[in-house]
Amino acid sequence: MILMWACFALLTLVALGFVMLPFLKKERVQTITHNANAELISIYEQRLVDLQTDLDNQRIDGVSHAESIVELKRRLLNELSPEKSLNSKGNNRIFALTGGAFVLALTGVFYGLTGSQQQISAWHDAMDNLADYGERAVMQKGEPLSQNELQAFALALRTKLSRSGDDEVAWMLLGRVAMSLNEFDMAQQSFDKALRMNPDNMQVLISYSQVLLLEGSEANMTRAAGMLSKVLKVEPTNLDAISLLALIAYERKDWPQAKAAFEVLLASMEKNDSRYSMISERISDIEQQMQTEGSVMPVTNTTGAIAVTVDIAKELIDKQPKDGILFIFAKAASGSPMPLAAVKLAKYSFPITVELSDSSAMVAGLNLSSAENIIISARISIDDSVMPSSGELEGHSESLKRESVSDYQLQIDTLIP
Repeated sequence: MILMWACFALLTLVALGFVMLPFLKKERVQTITHNANAELISIYEQRLVDLQTDLDNQRIDGVSHAESIVELKRRLLNELSPEKSLNSKGNNRIFALTGGAFVLALTGVFYGLTGSQQQISAWHDAMDNLADYGERAVMQKGEPLSQNELQAFALALRTKLSRSGDDEVAWMLLGRVAMSLNEFDMAQQSFDKALRMNPDNMQVLISYSQVLLLEGSEANMTRAAGMLSKVLKVEPTNLDAISLLALIAYERKDWPQAKAAFEVLLASMEKNDSRYSMISERISDIEQQMQTEGSVMPVTNTTGAIAVTVDIAKELIDKQPKDGILFIFAKAASGSPMPLAAVKLAKYSFPITVELSDSSAMVAGLNLSSAENIIISARISIDDSVMPSSGELEGHSESLKRESVSDYQLQIDTLIP
């Protein structure tokens, strides 16, 4: 800022110099002797008399006489000095001051019309209000920031970062502000900076995933799923991460995974939550899509899979729901309620053996390999949902060390009241 004003002042001084110096410069006055011309004219007349005398005495002819007169006249014109007054009229200082004032006035008007004084003033205001903007944006104190205030907040954060160097919190805030302004390139660059400083910042990973999901390309959705899986490994019950994973599966039209994720999200909410009905409608929409497309959970043979043999207790055979759907799944013994692997069967008979593996994961990145201890469950559902309901039958294993289990015998022995 100081350099800008210094350059501005220097250019103004140069302009004033061009305008004022010619008026202040002293004139060179040539001294003229007025009697010199009279003497030259007298000599000229005397020579004319001499030439006439020579012509009368026939010492020269008429032609030579005429030529000599022409030569005399030429010499006289060359030797005569101009007789003029060189006294200056007016006051040069007044002219110089008037010109300088005109330059200053013109400069002021031009800068007022085309300059950036309003932007500079806004920048100063943004820097003065940086702390207030931060409290309103992060701490939710006072009124939400308007669009103009978000722009000012972003400007102040960029200035702070340029002055103080890398600041993880400032980069994260700038990324979030950029998201609010739909400046997704700026948001990605800011979150990249924050993650370079702290790759395990869960808040940045979630916010970055939102940006990637909004961008919508398959590569970015895959990258976002990887980030969210990293979050859930550390914070298994992070609802923001689960909801974003559900949206990713929905965008990919992976209906079984999307349905399972939304059901986990729904189970964590109270029914009076404003989002409860919206998520319920989304689950219903997914179920319709699954019926239309005939989507089912895939069963695959994969190295490292756990072979699960499921049977039902004799006393519960007659209590099986009509047209029930069998879910066999594994989840982490502690942490996220999201199944790590699941198999869904509409047609089955007991006993039945299925395989659970990483390839039957509900959500990319959340699989059997991501957990040390697991619980294997089987449930006969009456409503095509992995969430338990009254009248359904289920069975659970104890906590198992995943690496030591290759096959497991599970019995459905409980009626959900």
